This record gives sequence, C-alpha cells and structure tokens, in this order.
Amino acid sequence: MFMADIRLSQLLAARLCHELVGPVTAVINGAEIIGDADIGTDPDALALLRESAQRTGRRLQFYRFIYGFVDEGGAAGPPPYQLAADFFANSRLSCRYGETARARPLREQQLGCNLLALGAEMLPRSGSLAIDVVAAGLRLEATGEGIAADPEQLAALSLSLPMAALTPRTVQGYFTALLARSYGARLIAENNPPRRLTITAARAKD
Repeated sequence: MFMADIRLSQLLAARLCHELVGPVTAVINGAEIIGDADIGTDPDALALLRESAQRTGRRLQFYRFIYGFVDEGGAAGPPPYQLAADFFANSRLSCRYGETARARPLREQQLGCNLLALGAEMLPRSGSLAIDVVAAGLRLEATGEGIAADPEQLAALSLSLPMAALTPRTVQGYFTALLARSYGARLIAENNPPRRLTITAARAKD
C-alpha cells in the first residue's frame, strides 16, 4: 500500500507541474523582456507578466483545493464555485457551477471540482462543463466535439485499473474515484459520443 500511495502522489505531482509549467514560463518570459535594458518597461510585457501571474495564482488555488485537505469548518480563500470560475476564465471551456452544487458540504464540492478537472481533461477542444446535484448524487455533464472516455479512463473511474498501470492521463480519474469512495459514493460514467459525457458520483443507498 505504501508504494501505491507513493505512485499516486508522484503522478499527481507530475500532473500539477504539467498544468503550471505554461503560465510560470510565461511569467519568466515577461520578466526577461522587462529586464532587457534595450526594451525597458514595455507595456505589453507588463501585461503579459500580470496576466500570467494571475493565471498561475488561480491554478494554484484551484489545485490546492481539489488535492488538499478540506476542513468542513470553513474554507480559506474563495468559495469552490469561484475557484472553478477563475480556473476556467479565459479558457477554451465554459463552466457552470449549479446552485444545488454550491449548497453541498465542502468535501462534496471538492469532489465536484475534481470532476470538473476530469471533464476538462476529456475535452480535446472547446466545450462546456456543468456540475449539479441530481437524485443519484453529484453529476458532471461535459459537452464538446469528440468527448469520450476510453476503456483505460473508464477503468480508472471504476478503480479497476491496476495502480501500476496508472499514467498522468488516467490519474485524475483514479484520484476522483478514490475521493468519491471516501464518502460512500462511486463514479458512473455514461458515454454519449460524439458530444456528451456524464459522470455521476452516485451515493450508496441506505
């Protein structure tokens, strides 16, 4: 179990670094332009630096919430729906965080934000994401051309994919499924290609 925990941590760290390398590189590039004695404080470079720094900060806050410890006593920083809105701002994806989802406990909203991250990963191009509460439980609906979960991703969602077979591409689904299981739910994916995918965190019946 210890080695499995290490592998999961390594894959999540690799995913996080992959997500942050782009905006951090843009910050570095903007700083280098400003530092060029021949250019000085170029307004375009300042704008690039500011936008990239803000994007990095938004991503860090979002990932801190979805991968970190959640205290039901209260969240430090913006509420989950705002974290999600900021994360997807100015991206190729739109995100709707339903009122029913906003009313759920923080731990369940952490699962909802993980579902949003999972849906974004499965959308190859532009599209939309929505998180709501339905009779079965928390549900993600992802819509966009070409969206679908392949057999390996479906295996990760059901926790039937061996830990040794996990990759940075499937670790988000596996982690989200573990999070769902930690409060008595399981993930059920419904493929409706070529434009729709739903993933429901179905609560176990009493």
